[in-house]
Amino acid sequence: MWGQQVPQYSQFQRNQFMANPAAAGIYDFIDVTLAGRWQWLGVADAPRTSYLAFSVPLSFKPKYYNPGIRTSAGPIENPPINTGKLKHTVGGQIIADQYGAFRKLSFLGTYALHIPMNKDFNLSFGVKAGLSNNAFLADKAQVLNLVDPTLTYTDNTYSAFLGNQSNKYIMDLSAGLYFYGKGFYIGLSSQQLTRDLVEFGQGTANFNPQMHYNLMTGYQIKLNEELTLTPNLMVKYMYPAPVSIDFNAQLEYKKWLWFGLGYRHTDAVIGMFGMNISNRFKLGYSFDFSISKFKNYSSGGHELVLGLMLGR
Repeated sequence: MWGQQVPQYSQFQRNQFMANPAAAGIYDFIDVTLAGRWQWLGVADAPRTSYLAFSVPLSFKPKYYNPGIRTSAGPIENPPINTGKLKHTVGGQIIADQYGAFRKLSFLGTYALHIPMNKDFNLSFGVKAGLSNNAFLADKAQVLNLVDPTLTYTDNTYSAFLGNQSNKYIMDLSAGLYFYGKGFYIGLSSQQLTRDLVEFGQGTANFNPQMHYNLMTGYQIKLNEELTLTPNLMVKYMYPAPVSIDFNAQLEYKKWLWFGLGYRHTDAVIGMFGMNISNRFKLGYSFDFSISKFKNYSSGGHELVLGLMLGR
C-alpha cells in the first residue's frame, strides 16, 4: 500500500505554518497554536495527530500590561497582516502522530525571512529542520491464525522482527516559498527533503520517508462591509500516490466569526467554524464527513485548533 506519511489538516488555511515553514511570522506578534485531529472515528487505532507550534518575529517587543482577566465587548477583528518591510521569524513545532502500530514524534525548529516586494506584498522563504522519532508499537499489531482464530499463532520471521526493534531518529528537513499580501497568498513547500539520508538507532522497521509537495493558494473577496468570502485550494503530492486536492470556502463576518465548507477529493466533505474569542484567544473546529466507501466503517473525524496571540 502507498499513502501519505505526514498529517493532513482540514483547517489548512488557518494553520499554513504546519504545511509551509515560510508562512511563519506573517503576524507581528507571538503566535501559538495547539491542535488535535482524530481521523476515522469508530476504527480501532485510527490516526490521531496533535501538535504545538509557535512563531516569534525577531523584531517583536513585548507589551507590558496588567495580567488580570480582561473581557472584550463586541467582535474581535482578525489581526492585520503587515507587509512592506523586512522581517525575520523563528519558531518551532512539536508533532505527535500515531496511526495503527506506528508512532512519529517530531521536534522541529523554523526560520523564515520575509522580503518586501513593494508596500503591499511580501515574499518569504522558510526552512524547518529537526529530528523525527519513529517507533513500531508491537502491542497495537495482531498476528492471527486465519484457519482457527482461537489458536495462538507464532511466526518466526515476525518474532525475529519484533526482537530487533528500537526507536529510530530521522533528520527531518522542509522548505518553502510564500507570497502574500492584500487578501491573497500562494505558497509552495516540500517536506522530508532528506528522506532517510541521516538516521540514528537500530531496527529492521523500514519507515522509508518520501518527499511530500504542497501547493496552497487563496484569495479574499469582499462581499460587503461585514462579509468576506475566501476560497482556498491545497494540492498535495507524494510519488507514487495520486494527487490529493483540498478545496474550501470560508465566509467571515466582521473579521471575527467564520464558517466554512470544504471538499477533499474522493474522501470527505468538511464543515468548519471558528472565532476570535478575545484579543488573545481564537478557536477553530471542523468535522470531516466521509463520502468514500470508508463511510461504512467510520463516522468521520474531528479537528480542534486553539490559538494564543501574545502582544498583538
